[in-house]
Amino acid sequence: METTVLICDYSYHYKAFNHNMRGNLQSFLFRLQTEGTCKIYIQDEEFTMTSGDLLLLKPGDDYRLVVEEPHKEGRLSSGDYYLFCEGSWIDHWWGQTARPTLSRIGLDDKLVSLWRNMLLEKRRGPLEENAELNDALLRGLCLYIDRAIKENIQTDRAVSSALKLKRFIEEHATVTFKLEEAARYAGLSLSRAVRLFKEHYGQTMIQYAIEIRLNAALERMKYSEMTLEHIAESCGFASYSYFHRVFRTHFGMSPAEYRESQSHPPMDLEHV
Repeated sequence: METTVLICDYSYHYKAFNHNMRGNLQSFLFRLQTEGTCKIYIQDEEFTMTSGDLLLLKPGDDYRLVVEEPHKEGRLSSGDYYLFCEGSWIDHWWGQTARPTLSRIGLDDKLVSLWRNMLLEKRRGPLEENAELNDALLRGLCLYIDRAIKENIQTDRAVSSALKLKRFIEEHATVTFKLEEAARYAGLSLSRAVRLFKEHYGQTMIQYAIEIRLNAALERMKYSEMTLEHIAESCGFASYSYFHRVFRTHFGMSPAEYRESQSHPPMDLEHV
């Protein structure tokens, strides 16, 4: 049994966007929301996707994506990983179990890493990409999706509270937020929230927020033409000097040095 990765990429939307594939979806579509929000219409049912939400669609599904105009000029409205795929293995995998159309699985590092590696391999182009590696990455992604969905369903109360904290940070990391707001979202006291998050994830909530902000900054430095100052602001850093200091501490080089080391062309922001 085989798989084929038709399209795999990352999209940014800084302005209103509307994409309609009513009854015209020819392959499987997986979409992981990483930043911002958007609205999805499936068989005329409306869903709002936020960071950590996973969309799974099959051929023939009605699908419409709507990204609204950002409230502030220059702000990101929506960011997501997406892929179109097909093949006999995918057909078999899809038929093995019923999966929710929309699942909140969070931004698990391992799952995102699989997606990112597949994206980079696909960008090598038809003459350089490795079909066997793409096949292995896609199968791994599918199996990891199943694990993420299962774990999300089976989580106990403490884990559920920790996940709520994690999701709040993922959804708000690129804007200013207070730890009290995250605790309130999870229904916990601040002291309990701080302790619970550290127990489950081995780092503080602030450390995790900085990690997300840095990852977002890396993506934008690689695949956009935004200025470094704009990137710092749009990723939730209070100032460019603070961003510069944190970036150098984590990566051993300045943001300008890192961007200079990258040679990827700018991305088409209108991809879905």
